[in-house]
Amino acid sequence: MAMESFNALECFIRSAEVGSFAEAARRLSLTPAAVGKHVAQLEARLGVRLFQRSTRKLTLTEAGQRFLEEVSDSFRTIQYAVANLASAEGQPAGLLRVSMGTVFGRLYVLPLLGEFLRRYPGITPDWHFDNRQVDLIGQGFDAALGGGFELPPGVVARKLTPAHRVLVAAPAYLARHAPVTEPQALQRHDGILIRSPQTGRVRSWPLTSRWQEQQPLALRQAMTMSDSDAACAVAEQALGIALVSLPFAVPYLESGRLRRVLPDWYVDDGHISLYFAEHKLLPGKTRAFVDFVVEQFAQQGLAGRFDALQAL
Repeated sequence: MAMESFNALECFIRSAEVGSFAEAARRLSLTPAAVGKHVAQLEARLGVRLFQRSTRKLTLTEAGQRFLEEVSDSFRTIQYAVANLASAEGQPAGLLRVSMGTVFGRLYVLPLLGEFLRRYPGITPDWHFDNRQVDLIGQGFDAALGGGFELPPGVVARKLTPAHRVLVAAPAYLARHAPVTEPQALQRHDGILIRSPQTGRVRSWPLTSRWQEQQPLALRQAMTMSDSDAACAVAEQALGIALVSLPFAVPYLESGRLRRVLPDWYVDDGHISLYFAEHKLLPGKTRAFVDFVVEQFAQQGLAGRFDALQAL
C-alpha cells in the first residue's frame, strides 16, 4: 500500500507539472490509463478532486494546487533518499539524465566521460544533446549545462566559465581588407551573425572592451546562422566577420583557421553554468557529476580558455 501511495503521488505531481496524463505517462514509462487510475485512487483516498478534467486540458483544482505545494518538496526528498540508498555499495549509482548543447557537449563534456565512469562505474549516463533550454524538473533531468537559462523555481546554477562572444575572421578575409582597429570600422564589413533559434531574432549586442568601455556592434548583417559552430565554419571560408560564442571558436583559433578581430573587445553573455535541482539532499549521482565537472573545468583551465580577455 505504501508503494502504491508513492506511485500515485508521483503520477499526480508529474501530471500537475505537465498538465496532461498522456505526457506524464510518457515521462513515467506508463500508460495514460495507468496514470489516470493512480490519480483517481489518490483522489478517492483523500476525498477531494485534485484535477478538473476536460478533453483539451488538465487543470488543478484549488485543493489540488494546495496539495501540490504541500507535497512536492517532501516527495522529492523521499525520491532522493531512495536513490541514495539504492547506490551500489555506498557509491553513487543509477541513471544520470543530463542535457547539454550539442557542440559544447561534444567538445568539452564528452571527453570527460571515460574518467567519470572509471570513478563511478555504478552510474549509467543518459545524456541528451539539445541547444534548447529544457524543463529540468518537469522533464526529469538530473542536471543541464548551458548559458543564459532562466532559473525556474527549484533550480540553481553553479557557474563554470564566462560566456563571452568574440569577433573572428579567416586570415584570407583579413588579408583582403584594411586592419580593423576600432569598433566603428566594423560597419564596412560583411557580418555573420547568430539568429536565436528560440526567438528567431538577431540580438543587438553591445561590445565591451577590456577597459570596460562599451560600443554598439556596427557589423553589417550579410548573413545569419542559427549557431556559433556554423558561423565559424562559414567564417573559415573568408565570407565575413563572425560574432560567435568563444568555446565554439577555440578549436578554430588554436589551429589558426580563424583569428580574433578587435581582440580587446568582446560581448559579455553571462556565464556557462551547471543547472540542477535546489535541494539539500541531492542524489549521489547528481552530486558526483556536478563536483566532477567543476573539478575538471578548473583543472583544465577552461574558464581561462573561454575568457575573451585571456584567450587567443
